[in-house]
Amino acid sequence: MNPPEIQGTCPSRFQQVHNAFERNFTKSGDIGASVAVALYGEIVVDLWAGHLDHERTKPWEHDTIVLVYSTTKGLVSLATHMLADRGLLDFEAPVADIWPEFSQADKENLPLRYLLTHQAGLPVIDKKLPLGAELEWNVMAEALAQQKPVWRPGEEQGYHAATFGWLVGEPIRRVSGRSVGTYVKEEIAEPLGVEFLIGFGPEEDHRVSDMHLAKVPPEQRGTLAAAAASDPASLAGRAFNLAPRGPNKGRNSRAFRKSEQPAGNGHTNARALATIYGALANGGSWEGNHLISPASLSLAGTPQTIGKDLILQVPVRRTLGFMMPVPGTGDPRGENSFGHPGMGGSLGFCDPDSGIGFGYTMNQMWTSTLDDDPRAMRLMRAVYASLS
Repeated sequence: MNPPEIQGTCPSRFQQVHNAFERNFTKSGDIGASVAVALYGEIVVDLWAGHLDHERTKPWEHDTIVLVYSTTKGLVSLATHMLADRGLLDFEAPVADIWPEFSQADKENLPLRYLLTHQAGLPVIDKKLPLGAELEWNVMAEALAQQKPVWRPGEEQGYHAATFGWLVGEPIRRVSGRSVGTYVKEEIAEPLGVEFLIGFGPEEDHRVSDMHLAKVPPEQRGTLAAAAASDPASLAGRAFNLAPRGPNKGRNSRAFRKSEQPAGNGHTNARALATIYGALANGGSWEGNHLISPASLSLAGTPQTIGKDLILQVPVRRTLGFMMPVPGTGDPRGENSFGHPGMGGSLGFCDPDSGIGFGYTMNQMWTSTLDDDPRAMRLMRAVYASLS
C-alpha cells in the first residue's frame, strides 16, 4: 500500500518517528492517525495523515479528533490529582465522606485510592440495568453506590474498565461542582490551548472520525486481551459490558458522543495528549500554565501496585490512576514513565526523566494489547532512538 501524504512538523532529528508513522500505514493498516511528541515543554513532532473513512474520501486534518477509549482515564486521573493538590480530595479518606450514598454494601470505609488503583472490587454491576443505562450518569452512579465489592477491597486488582469513569467521576463532580467533562475541558485542556472532550454536541461532529473495528484472524483471537471478554458471564465479560446499549447507541453514535463516560469516551488528538503529558514531564507546567505542584506530580508518578490483573489477565503496574511500563516486557519507555493506553491502540504518556510527552491517536482499532499492537510501540521506539 502506498503511504498517504504525511502532514505536520517533524525535524530531521526525529526522522525515525516520521518513518515509523509511515510504516503504521503501509505495514499495520492505519487509515487515519496522528502522532505528537513534546520534549522539555515544547512540541517537537506533530504529524497527521490518512482519512476519516474506509473509502478514503475524507482527509484527516490538523484539528481532527477521535475517540481514544481508556486513554481518557489518564485525564480523569490527572483531574483527581489536581483536586487533591488543591485540598479538595484526599486519596486516603473514605469515598463516602464526599459521596455518602457510596457507604452502602459495606463500602463505608473504602478509600478513594482504591478506585484509582483498580483495587476497589467494583468492576461489575450486579443490578440489572435498563437499556442504554451507560448514557445516564445518575443511573450508573446510583448502581455503583449500591454495588457490593466482588473481592475484598485492597487485596486484589482488576481493571475497572467501564465503572472507573463513574466511580472516580462522581467524587470529582461532588467536590468541584462540575461534570468531569467540564472540569477536564476548563481546567486542563483549555489552559494549555488543546482539546480533550468528554461529552460534546453535534457542532463538533464534522471533524470527528468514526472508529473502525479491526478484522482479527481466527488464529490470533486466542492471544488477544479482548478475548477475555468473549464470555459474557465471566468477570471480564461483565466488566466490559455493563449494560445493554440499545439501538443506535454505539461508539460512533450521537448519543454516545453526547454522554459523559469518563472511563472511555474522550475525544482528542495526538497534539493534545503530547501537550498535556508534556506538561507533566516538564514539572507540571506548559508555557507558563501551571497544572499541578511538584509534590502532587511526584505522587501521580509513584507506583502503587504491580501484579497480575484479574480482568486483563496480564501483569500491570499502576500509580494512582495511571499505568506504568512493566519490567521485562520490552517496553522502551523509562521506568518512571506513566500515562494510559486506550482500547484499539491510542496512547498518551510522559517520561519525566527524559522530558517526553507523547500522544498517538488513530481510527483503525487493533483488538490486542499494547504489547501486541506494533503501532504505538513502533512510534515509542523511534522517539527514544531519536534521543539516543
